Amino acid sequence: MSSVNYTIPFSVDFTSPGDVFIFIYHLVFATCASLLAGSVVLGILCTRALRLQNRFIFMLNTSISDTLTGLSVYYLGLFDVQEGYPSRNSTYYILPSFLGVNIMTFVFAQFDRYLAVAHPFFYKRFITRWFVVACCAFCWLYTYSILAVQSVLPVAQAVKMTAFGIMMLQIIIVVKVLMTIKLYLIARHQLGREAPSPERDSKKESLRLIVFVVICFLSLWCPSFVNIMVRYLSNGGLHFRNEATNVFASMARFNALSTSALYIWGSPALRTAVWSMMWRRVCTPPCHIKTTRVFNIKPAKDRMPSISQNTKDS
Repeated sequence: MSSVNYTIPFSVDFTSPGDVFIFIYHLVFATCASLLAGSVVLGILCTRALRLQNRFIFMLNTSISDTLTGLSVYYLGLFDVQEGYPSRNSTYYILPSFLGVNIMTFVFAQFDRYLAVAHPFFYKRFITRWFVVACCAFCWLYTYSILAVQSVLPVAQAVKMTAFGIMMLQIIIVVKVLMTIKLYLIARHQLGREAPSPERDSKKESLRLIVFVVICFLSLWCPSFVNIMVRYLSNGGLHFRNEATNVFASMARFNALSTSALYIWGSPALRTAVWSMMWRRVCTPPCHIKTTRVFNIKPAKDRMPSISQNTKDS
């Protein structure tokens, strides 16, 4: 009987220093991205004050996607995987589509910040916490429903559906760019006329953060998007051996690390929650706790009288 070998080879051959660098890079990146984005998820879930704010619900949704993206690099970056048509050891776009969830989530987050600042009375009345949760759930449902339909269609029909998805993605990108410009103008003019207050500072922080995150996301993701468009519309474009050697795909996946870092940098409340809930416990050595307990004990001279004092009293 002939045995079937299901072993998936590594993404590189380890025949040059570049191969070693690519392998180590994806290993380090997967670890850092999953840990950093996962700490943001835990910080928001474990802090009730953050869970009650709509903007942190959107952060939670993208951070869950970023955590899964970081974990997916352990497969996409370390093994010989090629998505698309033709594919090789592919996941039927299940793992790369985590970035698609982020794209839609950012669009909803941008509209959320626009309504919160430009139309506060409408926002407080209609944009509830459960509505935001439903928008985040829709991002996941829509993205993976499209993948489920593509997986059961013939290859020719699936390619046409992919082309339609790319066209819809172009519309989403245009909307994101326009909304980014709109939010920048609001942050620069409208909030500048308001009197200083904690609410104004919160709005300014949230607008600045979403603008920075979206600009960084588009800057890292657009090269991959343009290359995919050129490959589908013509015979040009750059072709790579697998997902690990795809420079554009690696740039797009780097959003899993940069987005979480921008969240922590731009939000002091989130930074405090992440530090207190996770990193303080990880970074604080156990001996520090023991030392603190020892020094909290009162010295012996404070607990019992000295010999000279007993002699004097007698």
